[in-house]
Amino acid sequence: MAERVVLHVGLMKSGTSYLQQRLTANRDLLAAGGVLFPGQVWRDQVLAVSDVLGRKQAGPATAGRWRGLVDEVAEHDGTAVVSMEFLGPARPERIAEVVGSFGETPVEVVLTLRDLGRGVPAMWQEALQNGGTLTWHGYVDLLHGKRKPAQAFWRQQGMARIVGNWVAAVGPDRVTIVTVPPPGAPAGVLWDRFCAAARIPGEGCVDVRPANTSLDAASAVLLRSLNEALAGDEVSAGDYHTLVKFGLAKRVLAGRTDAPAIGFEPPEWLRDRSAEIVVRLGASGARVVGDLADLVPTSVAGVDPDGLPAEAIAAAAVAALRGSVVLRAGERRQPTVTSETV
Repeated sequence: MAERVVLHVGLMKSGTSYLQQRLTANRDLLAAGGVLFPGQVWRDQVLAVSDVLGRKQAGPATAGRWRGLVDEVAEHDGTAVVSMEFLGPARPERIAEVVGSFGETPVEVVLTLRDLGRGVPAMWQEALQNGGTLTWHGYVDLLHGKRKPAQAFWRQQGMARIVGNWVAAVGPDRVTIVTVPPPGAPAGVLWDRFCAAARIPGEGCVDVRPANTSLDAASAVLLRSLNEALAGDEVSAGDYHTLVKFGLAKRVLAGRTDAPAIGFEPPEWLRDRSAEIVVRLGASGARVVGDLADLVPTSVAGVDPDGLPAEAIAAAAVAALRGSVVLRAGERRQPTVTSETV
């Protein structure tokens, strides 16, 4: 039986992709120190969590995956780490099922949290990468209400509620909050904080490039326009996921360093709500690695996406076409595996 299980449950857009890639890159080194990162690849954890949460959109490939992960953990003698941000906002009954599936093995929970000044632009981009069509100002203005997109945003970013649900499930002594360091801090600071929270040896682990890089303002506007244009076409969710979200947004447009970022000055209501969240987090009893002051909304330098000139959008479109051609050409150069070459 495992000594303990550490569930890293997000939140979304809080450096989770970076941490997951670094855990994957150092799987063997961590294993030598008694730490199991289950599955052959990280996607095995995605499928397992989709299984236990009943995420139908993941398809039949998830069937039995959670039980397989639990069995792998049970056969390990040391610490096991599972990292999947889908777990964060799970309903209390699902959380109880997840925790209970490990039997008498102690379950500890780590939540990485990032200030909402950076969180709002990141979540707008996430909405666009899932087919959204709201303008930047349309999105921000609606977050203060109770309808879409506010429902989806606060479901994923309602830090105090989410932490409270996990504290209720495992107790405050087994929940640790990790705050994402302020802008400009080395990526390694987040890794160090995560390892301290999870109580795993992070020294000597190789670093990885920052993951899941952002869309610049022009690329975000371009993607929104594409989503509007696709609205009347019969593009399945699976095709959109493959061709647009990953094929275009994440693999081609994300990380354009020569284009301005999405600028954001957090409104007063968001600052007030963040202050309330910090108070509730402090009262939750959960341990904090970092500083809750890191969750004060920060201003994000950049431009207003809704005010960009047509030339900036056109440049993003050319970059998208160029990147897509280069990517496709690279794929065509890959040797074709046939029965005669194996």
